[in-house]
Amino acid sequence: MDSTENQEPSQEELFEHHKFIGAKGQEPLRVDKFLMNFIENATRNKIQQAAKQGHIWVNDAIVKQNYKVKAGDEVKVMFEHPPYEFLLTPEDIPLDIVYEDDTLLVVNKPPGMVVHPGHGNYSGTLINALVYHFDNLPSNSSERPGLVHRIDKDTSGLLVIAKTEAAMTHLAKQFFEKSSEREYLALVWGNVEDDEGTVEGHIGRNPKNRLQMIVFPEGDQGKEAVTHYKVIERLGYVTLVSCKLETGRTHQIRVHMKYIGHTLFNDERYGGDKILKGTTFTKYKQFVENAFKILPRQALHAKTLGFEHPVTGEFMRFDSELPEDMVNCIEKWRSYAKHNDQ
Repeated sequence: MDSTENQEPSQEELFEHHKFIGAKGQEPLRVDKFLMNFIENATRNKIQQAAKQGHIWVNDAIVKQNYKVKAGDEVKVMFEHPPYEFLLTPEDIPLDIVYEDDTLLVVNKPPGMVVHPGHGNYSGTLINALVYHFDNLPSNSSERPGLVHRIDKDTSGLLVIAKTEAAMTHLAKQFFEKSSEREYLALVWGNVEDDEGTVEGHIGRNPKNRLQMIVFPEGDQGKEAVTHYKVIERLGYVTLVSCKLETGRTHQIRVHMKYIGHTLFNDERYGGDKILKGTTFTKYKQFVENAFKILPRQALHAKTLGFEHPVTGEFMRFDSELPEDMVNCIEKWRSYAKHNDQ
């Protein structure tokens, strides 16, 4: 008697969700551990489940969870439903719209809001809100409606959204040619010695931890990245800095500031959620932990955004206030610095 019950799904019936290539020099590593390093918010259990269902492919062959990935291997994770980017559900989420006309809008994104759907964040994103509030937003090459650029989930601040294909092309070109203006405010660990400076260093994926980016000082890997910083206020063991971007690489400010020894305050991914500077007194430890509670994310805000309007040609500049969590955290450090002359 024929039975189809235990048949593995054919590749034609599945949709590719993630594809990774084993990097040069990749030590043999179990595919479940390999994917844990790559896919944000993925649990080992979920990955092992995908393996059991025959949804992990290496070089176009289904593999078990103990397969060891080698340099040059093409690893795919596939599922029976399309990727969530293609299942964009409109959601009635309020937007803080700073400016809007027929061709674009500028929004102030709150901390904690993911910009677009992805693994582990399939709803509640800025894109879900945009497709609810606006019809026929143009798609970019990644099928993300209206999105010209993005900021991390736990970074707050300004984003420009295109409403037409022409605006999308025009704005994307400005970001590519570095003619747009982007200024961020960051609270970083340590006393930044120079009043201002420039960090230059190619940024690419950390081969040891694929969820992190790192600087490749020789410039032999990654992409060119340039950040100009300026000290705004020195607060003892932390410093408030302004960072202007010439390029827009993933985690650029977070990576560049860590590279020069000033990790962002409470940046969990890059180690800023540890006490990196200060005294050994118990009271200080308690103070920092309280500051982490006030600001439960990396201390980064996209404050200023400037670009040329795609239709009028006018250069427009928008500014946003620091969100309450950052204001309160800075105020706490200001008070500490005042009462603890160092």
